[in-house]
Amino acid sequence: MADNKTVEVTAHDLPLHCPPAGTVAWNLHPRVYLDVLQTGEVTCPYCSTHYVFKGDAPKGH
Repeated sequence: MADNKTVEVTAHDLPLHCPPAGTVAWNLHPRVYLDVLQTGEVTCPYCSTHYVFKGDAPKGH
């Protein structure tokens, strides 16, 4: 799980959670919701995947 990869996300991917949908069962950790909009990037505390927000932030949240 500690592959330290970087994943670009957009408004379509919100609310952001890790592990993402489609992750194989043997590679799962507890689902954690991550606030990528606060600073534009966030790292999962379980697997160290780094998420970077790209594009326009959603309006009206």
